[in-house]
Amino acid sequence: MSTDLNWFKSSYSSGQGGDCVEVAACPHTVHVRDSKDTTRPAFTVSPAAWSTFLQDLAA
Repeated sequence: MSTDLNWFKSSYSSGQGGDCVEVAACPHTVHVRDSKDTTRPAFTVSPAAWSTFLQDLAA
């Protein structure tokens, strides 16, 4: 799964390797993973749920 996706690291991830979140968006799913250990499973949410999450973070 994760090798076929185009992952983007959060601009808020530290350069020290501490807080690293990557996201890969697809038309019907948003994949989220910890970039410190990409062998662990990613979790997926709907684009609507991801949008709500981002809006809540910004508030």
